[in-house]
Amino acid sequence: MFDTATAGSASPLFIAGIGLAGMGLGLLAGLFSRRVLPQLSGTSGRTPEITTAAVTFVLSALLAWRFGAAAELPAYLLLAVVGVQLARIDVLHHLLPNRLVFPLLCAGLLLLSVSAGVSGGAGNLLRGATGAVILFAFYLILALTSGNGLGMGDVKLAAPLGLYLGYLGWSQLFYGGALGFVAGGLASVVVVLKNRGNKPREVPYGPSMLAAGLAVILLLR
Repeated sequence: MFDTATAGSASPLFIAGIGLAGMGLGLLAGLFSRRVLPQLSGTSGRTPEITTAAVTFVLSALLAWRFGAAAELPAYLLLAVVGVQLARIDVLHHLLPNRLVFPLLCAGLLLLSVSAGVSGGAGNLLRGATGAVILFAFYLILALTSGNGLGMGDVKLAAPLGLYLGYLGWSQLFYGGALGFVAGGLASVVVVLKNRGNKPREVPYGPSMLAAGLAVILLLR
């Protein structure tokens, strides 16, 4: 089981090394996404790529500070690396591709299973799997009933987010899910104001969901 007493105890060298490793993995993830999604590769430009690399470095370093050398760290690094790519694609193309969301869920489940086996956290893994189902169902109901612009990509993204949040605890699952929805709503309001009251047909909720989930993972213990 993850020992919160170890959080924040990692050395600066370890944190910087994990940050650089995460940035390198992020660059590879960008190449992978352009390879499997060639229709999205011609419109990003250099500035989004540099921003993506910088954000991935910062998130990876913060996760290294949060988890230290705990067995959970690789799984949450995966969430940061793939999550940043998903956020970039959603902002630019209003799309959360299945070819990134499903591997995030499956690989996350595998890595957290290994972590649970190493640390004796079978209950954490069960709670994470339950969290994936709960958050998926919650967003599916919202998408079908609220008419607030949530798409099926957002619904599918809720499953891996629920897995990662639920693995850490019920409080993380609740606050991560709730804050993701609230942040998405606020982002929608900002977009409406920016467009002088004309709401666009699609508002990217994925970045808000990912940002809220990662913030809860980093800050709530």
